[in-house]
Amino acid sequence: MEKENKPIKRSAQLAPLSREHHEGLLFGWKIKQGLAFEIPIATLQAFVQWSWQNHFRPHFESEEKILIPLLPEKHPMVLRMQKEHEQIRVLVVALMEKADAAALQSLGDLIKGHIRFEERALFPEAENILSEDQLDQVLTALENQPSPEHTAWTNEFWIKK
Repeated sequence: MEKENKPIKRSAQLAPLSREHHEGLLFGWKIKQGLAFEIPIATLQAFVQWSWQNHFRPHFESEEKILIPLLPEKHPMVLRMQKEHEQIRVLVVALMEKADAAALQSLGDLIKGHIRFEERALFPEAENILSEDQLDQVLTALENQPSPEHTAWTNEFWIKK
């Protein structure tokens, strides 16, 4: 029997983080497409750097500064999230030094797995642990963050031409 992936119902308070996760999943797909289309590694490396600066770093900071302080410090899911954030940071730094197809694919896979974990395990756990007031606090803090100023990535290398 095939397991059906139903959409996950997310609280309104954590929905902004879930929307950012969608962008993260697209990142992994774009890297995979870029590798399949034999896009120059330097282009993919630049995309990783742009994505880190404009998406992943601000997203990680939001989760780590806003959501995580409200959860039990030694909760295994919190520890896993922190460990995976660090693994992603280390891999991004390594990719800025030297990139190859295997490392790029590893980053895409790591991010996809991390997002799936947060969406399917960590966020539902947070919604169970946190009070409605605490969830509202998360949303207010997310809404009050300054929007990052960045230019759009214009090279749509993931589209077959």
